[in-house]
Amino acid sequence: MIRRLVALAPLAALAACASAQSAYPSLAIRPGERDTGTFQPAPVEPVLTPLPPAAADHVTQLAADARADHQAFAEMVASTRPIIEGARGKAIGDDAWARGEAALADVRAARSKTMVPLADLDRLFDDAATTGQATERIGEARDEVAGYLTSEDRTVAELSANLP
Repeated sequence: MIRRLVALAPLAALAACASAQSAYPSLAIRPGERDTGTFQPAPVEPVLTPLPPAAADHVTQLAADARADHQAFAEMVASTRPIIEGARGKAIGDDAWARGEAALADVRAARSKTMVPLADLDRLFDDAATTGQATERIGEARDEVAGYLTSEDRTVAELSANLP
């Protein structure tokens, strides 16, 4: 008898596996499980540390350097403008054309000196922003120097138009 029960036990287990599929719940996502909303993080006001005095002094010095470089550019333009305008309409290779090109190169070199403080201000701005320091003073100085460069770019383009 025990032998028959032992033989019937595996058959009973196999019969349980062969039950109807519709009796089990679906594994699909139910309506209550769907994502219906989004969470918004609470607004956080960043806490910025003030710019160290040494950095603020450096920003002031860079802005002053840029002003001096811009003034030197304006003086260079005033002294070379007649030479560059004298090259208008001259053939390439002519002495007046060569003098005009050399004078324009001097103007471009003077313009490039104004870019050095801007590059330093950009670096200071990035350093301050990534370390959580206030960037307003650096941004103001950077905007001032960028304005100088925009003006100088227009002047160089105007003078370049005089040469072939």
